[in-house]
Amino acid sequence: MSAAIAVLISGRGRNLQAIARACADGRVDGRIVVVVSNRVEADGLRYARQQGIETTVLSHRDYPDRESYDRALMAVLDRHAPDVVALAGFMRILTPPFVAHYRGRLLNIHPSLLPRHPGLDTHRRALVAGDVEHGATVHFVTEQLDGGPAIIQGKLNVHAQDTEATLAERVMNEIELKIYPQALAWLARGDVALDDGAVRFRGRHLDAPLGLDALEAAFR
Repeated sequence: MSAAIAVLISGRGRNLQAIARACADGRVDGRIVVVVSNRVEADGLRYARQQGIETTVLSHRDYPDRESYDRALMAVLDRHAPDVVALAGFMRILTPPFVAHYRGRLLNIHPSLLPRHPGLDTHRRALVAGDVEHGATVHFVTEQLDGGPAIIQGKLNVHAQDTEATLAERVMNEIELKIYPQALAWLARGDVALDDGAVRFRGRHLDAPLGLDALEAAFR
């Protein structure tokens, strides 16, 4: 049976679109059962509705604290019984009970080469730091912000003429839109799992995240 995938967004939803396309054409053995956003104006909601995907807006402004918001979010998600919860530009720090509830099935994509540059403004910080390489990472979510075990990373060279905007666009197009659907495909078919705090990939624990060379042909 194909995996039921819930996607959480706050903005444009470009990774959401990549995931939806990969599900539609069979590269990911899954289906998106709901898209949830904390922002009613998130452009990704319009895309999801155009594709016939159920959407829910759950504004964090309607709740007094993170704990109550996350309890409400869990209730929304659990109605859809997701096998996977994919954070795709969801701009919320999740509480430990939420993370524990979905442990092993909660993924995030972060626009940096973790553990370098956790948190926000990663492209600007990479440029300020003079990084020669930059990229993105798909990881299991744990209680540590952007600190969960990494499944796959993609790297690219930072160009001398790069701005924050051009670097963000290159990381999105050349890396994020490839590695996130790939990681979800692996998770959906059981190739990858969270095992005692580490990533198990096809029966072995990873000492380091996989790279772009691990992408299957359909995701390159």
